[in-house]
Amino acid sequence: MTIYDELVARGLIAQVTDEKEIKELINNGKAVFYIGFDPTADSLHVGHFMALCLMKRLQMAGNKPIALLGGGTGMIGDPSGRSDLRQVLTKETIEHNVECFKKQMSRFIEFGEGKAMMINNADWLLDLNYVDVLREVGACFSVNNMLRAECYKQRMEKGLSFLEFNYMIMQSYDFYHLYKEYGCNMQFGGDDQWSNMLGGTELIRKKLGKDAYAMTITLLLNSEGKKMGKTASGAVWLDPEKTSPYEFYQYWRNVSDADVLKCIRMLTFLPLEEIDEMDSWEGSQLNKAKEILGFELTKLVHGEEEAVKAQEAARALFSNGANTDNMPTTVLSDEDFVDGKVGIIDILVKAGLAKSRGEARRLVEQGGVSLDDQKVTSIDTGVEEENLADGGFVIVKKGKKAFHKITK
Repeated sequence: MTIYDELVARGLIAQVTDEKEIKELINNGKAVFYIGFDPTADSLHVGHFMALCLMKRLQMAGNKPIALLGGGTGMIGDPSGRSDLRQVLTKETIEHNVECFKKQMSRFIEFGEGKAMMINNADWLLDLNYVDVLREVGACFSVNNMLRAECYKQRMEKGLSFLEFNYMIMQSYDFYHLYKEYGCNMQFGGDDQWSNMLGGTELIRKKLGKDAYAMTITLLLNSEGKKMGKTASGAVWLDPEKTSPYEFYQYWRNVSDADVLKCIRMLTFLPLEEIDEMDSWEGSQLNKAKEILGFELTKLVHGEEEAVKAQEAARALFSNGANTDNMPTTVLSDEDFVDGKVGIIDILVKAGLAKSRGEARRLVEQGGVSLDDQKVTSIDTGVEEENLADGGFVIVKKGKKAFHKITK
């Protein structure tokens, strides 16, 4: 099976512009491709996971990835999939986020001379002359065609700023620049990026001729992947300081039965033959599949040692075992106690299981919180300080899937 056929079999490819040429480049290790990442936070999240895994697969097959960090486009903001204007970040914040991305991406992709490249589009976008861009690039775009693009149509009713309207032109210019300067002949992106990507392909062909190799390809479930990055308690980050390895493992361990095999196929590096054998799994076998998914992805992001710890902690909890060493833990201080007691509302907020006291109150009132497997029925419930002394702890549970150890 060729690498292109494997991408198709794993459900990763939705649309392409030049399939014959794309197959030729990818299968022979001749693709120099880029995927863009706008640095809107100081950590990547699981919504970026599919793109990172794709880059790793293609690099393993001899192709050359370019991780394009949007230090320039991040100052505009992509309107795709959004119903409101994204907050404009400062240059300093973007630069900080870019550095965080670099560190995390290095776990997936091998950078260095002759290998993958990491490039920041601020290096050329921020120095462009506005009139030169209008003359060189603007003339290649039809406003009528741009307004028909899905990424803009979704915003027209609520209002689309001229700032955001320029995003397609900037992203297209990125591909044009990378093609000229680095020989980048292919771009990958999610299905919500299709219009922007076509803009880059057309720009290259209009400026450099129809024979210019400029190709696009989209990932089938990238928009769904972006949704993967959000849960009821917030984003699922790749940074262990934001989402612990245990919480990361639990996130994947708790995907729905309908999604588990799809995620294994798209995101893990298990052989397709092994995954195909799982297609007939049902019932309790799907729980085993979820353990495989959680372990493989935690190992990929945080290393095998952390994956083993997370799996052991989860198994101990669900089997009522005694090993809670690797469970996410909050250590309370003397200041957290009032008259020798800490309330359940404070516990939930302190542990990060609720963003505010109001949210914590609602969780309790809706019956979604328990302490040591006992449902909390009153917001006045608390834990005595003496019960947490000398290594003592309680397990607070939110819903069916979020567990946290509380100690002092």
